[in-house]
Parts: sequence; C-alpha cells; structure tokens
Amino acid sequence: MFSGGDYDEVARWLSNFATSHAKRESLHAEVPLDRAGPREGKAYGLRVRIGERLSSEIELAYPEVRDRRGSLAWCQALAERIRGLVRDTVAAGTPGQRRSA
Repeated sequence: MFSGGDYDEVARWLSNFATSHAKRESLHAEVPLDRAGPREGKAYGLRVRIGERLSSEIELAYPEVRDRRGSLAWCQALAERIRGLVRDTVAAGTPGQRRSA
C-alpha cells in the first residue's frame, strides 16, 4: 500500500478497494462512487447498491483518502465500514428474498 496520488488516481484506487470488500459480503454488490458536482476534486461519496437497494452514504475527503490509504489500520477500518453497508443493505431486503453470502 502507498499514500499520495492525484484525485483521479485515488478515485480508481478507492473504487477498486470498495468493490473488492463489498463483494466479499455479497457478489451482487456494486459500489457507485460519486465524484461530481461540489465534490469534484475534493471528496468522494460511496454507496453500496444491491439490485434496487441503495445503502446510506459514506463521504470521504480526498486528502484523507490520499494520505491514509497507505495505512493498514485505516484501510481495515474502511473495509469494515463498507462491509457493514453491504450487510445493512442485504438485511433491508424484503422478507423471504434470497440472499447471497
């Protein structure tokens, strides 16, 4: 792991990181990354989508991700937050709906 990088490079890393951890909870998980509008160049909005269900959002400041993505402890904590979003989104599904592990 390493720190640094421009906004787009860090966005690619964050998208790959978030997707890989989300899919560990559910293969159906997708992680759209919002970088548009007032966030552009400054922050990222991260949500988990499973089918039609969309999780709450995690907002991450670009400088925080850029500077801390090299920290194993920070990455571990972010991975757990992402996996928690997936679990919450799966749990919010309709009763009797088939769920994947």
